Amino acid sequence: MAFVIFSSAFAEGGWIPKVHTCSGADVSPSLEWSGAPGGTRSFALLVEDPDAPMGTWTHWMLYDIPAGVHTLAQGAARVGLAGTNDFGKPGYGGPCPPPGKAHRYYFRLYALKVESLGLAEGARRRQFDAALAGKVLEETACMGRFQR
Repeated sequence: MAFVIFSSAFAEGGWIPKVHTCSGADVSPSLEWSGAPGGTRSFALLVEDPDAPMGTWTHWMLYDIPAGVHTLAQGAARVGLAGTNDFGKPGYGGPCPPPGKAHRYYFRLYALKVESLGLAEGARRRQFDAALAGKVLEETACMGRFQR
């Protein structure tokens, strides 16, 4: 079985509902995954916007998600540890592009061969990236769009 992630809130490549953005309630969408490779001991999630004017923008980093978890409910806040996003806050920061152009938002899930990345709550992106090195068994992603 292939390792896949998806959201019931939007179709692959579809429009992310306003409730999950800065124009709405700014709550994370529900996510589900299956087909993790054997030996998976935890998961890490990264949500990023490669279309941001200043370069790729990090919207959410969640790590040390237990291997037995395969869903995140809408607004999930107490699963794993949250890193600091590019809004300067821990946890989820939804799509909030400048008006006019649609942006793509990638929800990347990493199956890891360790139970913990060894990061404290609130880690920054460069720490997250460094901690992932050599620990990823497999990666999957889904993508949604948003435009203001």
